Amino acid sequence: MMENDHDGQLNLWPSFTDLMTTLFFVMLVLYVLTFARLKMQQIETEKSKEATEQQLKTIKDIQAAVKQLPTRYFEYDSTFKRFTLKQQIQFENKKDVIRDAYAPTLIGVGRSIASLLDTLKANYKEKDISYMIVIEGMASKLRFPDNYGLSYKRALAVYNLWQQHGIHFDPSVAEVQIAGSGEGGIGRFNEDGNGGRDSMNQRILIQIIPKIGKID
Repeated sequence: MMENDHDGQLNLWPSFTDLMTTLFFVMLVLYVLTFARLKMQQIETEKSKEATEQQLKTIKDIQAAVKQLPTRYFEYDSTFKRFTLKQQIQFENKKDVIRDAYAPTLIGVGRSIASLLDTLKANYKEKDISYMIVIEGMASKLRFPDNYGLSYKRALAVYNLWQQHGIHFDPSVAEVQIAGSGEGGIGRFNEDGNGGRDSMNQRILIQIIPKIGKID
């Protein structure tokens, strides 16, 4: 009996040793796999961070490029973070007809915007980027039954002038929005009580807004 028990103990130890060896290799494999996975996650995180930084740089480059409007026609308004026309395009009371004196400036503005968009399209042809050109008409608070309709017609008059002089924007990269803010909108001239400075709101604003999609 003792001999059998002794033999049984002797037979047990090799099995126990094999089990411990197997467990050691299992733990080793799990450690290697876990380390490799964590390393891959770290690499992916660094790549994602690098891609995000590159995308942010591209967005900033695009925004800076849009600001390359000719200073002959545009100036930057730091208060409202937008470019405005150097020459204020004023309309007569209750009218939406562009004065002859303003036509050359508006034609030059339209051509400079078209040229800028062509440059942006060439420089960022592989990017998912388009642009919105907003022509915003405004009106004073002088008595008129349809100041919002009047302000829209003033913006439309600018668009029609561009069309008449062959100024067209590539529809694959540019969308034109004709809008009228009437007596609203930001950056208006203050009233003096007699309609003096308020009459200066009988004007138009032109803005170029980049619409940035997916950037790889």
